[in-house]
Amino acid sequence: MLATLAALLVLAQIRQPFPQTAPLHHLPTLALLLAAPFLLRRWPLSDTALGCVVLFFALHTIGGRYTYTAVPYDALARALTGQTVTEAFGFDRNHYDRLVHFAYGLLAVLPVSEALQLHLGLRRRTATYIAVESVLAVSLLYEVFEWLLTLTMKGPLADAYNGQQGDIWDAQKDMALAASGALLATLFLRLKRRYDVRRDERRLRLRADPVSGESG
Repeated sequence: MLATLAALLVLAQIRQPFPQTAPLHHLPTLALLLAAPFLLRRWPLSDTALGCVVLFFALHTIGGRYTYTAVPYDALARALTGQTVTEAFGFDRNHYDRLVHFAYGLLAVLPVSEALQLHLGLRRRTATYIAVESVLAVSLLYEVFEWLLTLTMKGPLADAYNGQQGDIWDAQKDMALAASGALLATLFLRLKRRYDVRRDERRLRLRADPVSGESG
C-alpha cells in the first residue's frame, strides 16, 4: 500500500501544472512515506487501519497536484456521463477540498482509535472518543497553520494555496465536514462492533447446541 502511495506521489510530479504551490501540499505525504517504515515497526497497525491512512493521503496527493482548486473532476465526469458535477449540482466552486476534509474525518478515526487501544491500552470507547476529538483538534490547527503560512506568501500565491475560492466561511465548513466524517465513522464502527458481537454470540450458541442454534 505504501509503495502504491509512493508511486502516486511520483506520478503527481510529472508535468506539474502548479509547480509553485503543489510541493507544499506534497511535503506531508513525503514525510509520511519516509517515517512509515520506522513507525509501523514500532507501532504496527492492521491492514484496514493502514489502508485508511493511505487512502486519505492518496486523495490529498491528487488534490495537491492541482492545489485542490483545479482538480479536474468535471472533465472526468463529462467524459463519463456527458455532464459535469458542477452542472448537475449547481456548484459555484471546486469542491474537491470539501471531499478531502470529510474523508479526513471519516478515515482518521479507525487508525487513531486502533493505535490508542493497541499501544496505550485504552478502552474502545475512550480511544474512539479521543480519536474524534483529535480530528476536531487537528482540523482546527491545520486551518490556523494554513492561515499563518499564507501570511508569508505573496498575494496570488497565498490565494492559490489557501484555496478559499471566495468563500469567507471556508475554514468553518472544512472543520464541520471533518467533524461530520468522524462522527459517521464512529457510528459505523459502533454498528460493526454490535454486528460482530451478535455474530460471535450466534456462533457460540451453534457450537454449544447445533440443533437449538439452527432452530433459533
